[in-house]
Amino acid sequence: MYFLDGHLYPENQEKLIITAAPYGPEWIPSDYPEDIPVTMEEQIQKAVDCYNAGATVLHLHVRELDGKGSKRLSKFNELIAGVRKAVPDMIIQVGGSISFAPVGEGEVAKWLSDDTRHMLAELDPKPDQVTVTINTVQMNVIEHMEEADIAGTSMATPEGRRAYSEMVVPSNPAWYEEHIRRLSAAGIQSAFQFYNLNSFETVERLMRRGVYKGPLVCNWVAISGGMDAPNVYNLANFLRAIPDGTKLTVESSMRNTLPINMMGLSMGLHVRCGIEDNLWNQSRTAKMSTVEQIEQLVRISREFGREIATGKEAREILKIGVFYDTVEESLAANGFSPNRNGGNQGFLRKAA
Repeated sequence: MYFLDGHLYPENQEKLIITAAPYGPEWIPSDYPEDIPVTMEEQIQKAVDCYNAGATVLHLHVRELDGKGSKRLSKFNELIAGVRKAVPDMIIQVGGSISFAPVGEGEVAKWLSDDTRHMLAELDPKPDQVTVTINTVQMNVIEHMEEADIAGTSMATPEGRRAYSEMVVPSNPAWYEEHIRRLSAAGIQSAFQFYNLNSFETVERLMRRGVYKGPLVCNWVAISGGMDAPNVYNLANFLRAIPDGTKLTVESSMRNTLPINMMGLSMGLHVRCGIEDNLWNQSRTAKMSTVEQIEQLVRISREFGREIATGKEAREILKIGVFYDTVEESLAANGFSPNRNGGNQGFLRKAA
């Protein structure tokens, strides 16, 4: 992520890491029965199919047999163990919401309690990453969608609209500081979900204080509704702020997903796709499975001349399992300017 002369040439870029999000906890099986796995065997096979198509990071949620998103950590343990056995090189990234799907009819989609989310640090076998949200924010996932995006799905019902327009991501300082410490102690990488520039600034302050001492691996989540809108100005502004050592994946929703991924792909960033983000091809004439979305990105990336990272290469790029001993080492490794001696360790722009 060094934007110097030649940075658009594939030989000067890292190999592409594709994150697959195939489980789509906001949908119910009838919304897309051809591509929503329900049984444990189907969910494991979906991970295998995504890996074989070219994805090396699996964004993991779990379903119960009734088709609802599971909130049982025992089911997460079961799926992680199955994926680990089937595709041992795939990076397993557990979604920190566990499942935000509503529990009962008429309920609002919501993230689980602080104590429950802390238990993700105790999963066995442990995942490689857990996504960590920073700062409480509205998560109205419908705000920038068009009517045709959700027509005929459960999200288009009055109950579905209410559930997913009123969702809030709870992430207060007492929670995320403790959560990061627990994940780090367990050897699990915090995969930060940055919804805007100020959520990144909060993490920089945490790193300068030594709360997190590891690689800065993150997603820029451009889905609107309380988070950044998917446009080049927001992306460029975000890129100007984060340090050069950041490992950044871009993420959007519905038909914004592919264009945002194209921007990221061409700039040497990493990408995410899958039915959790998008159901459609660009003309919205047909739904696209997660595997089809991965295959599309692989084709496009190779047209750019950018090769796809293997599972082992992705682990090296994302520095899975790496933590630093000191604040100074962490800042230097990520490309931040060092803390100044004494005084208030506030936000500092990276060195020119």
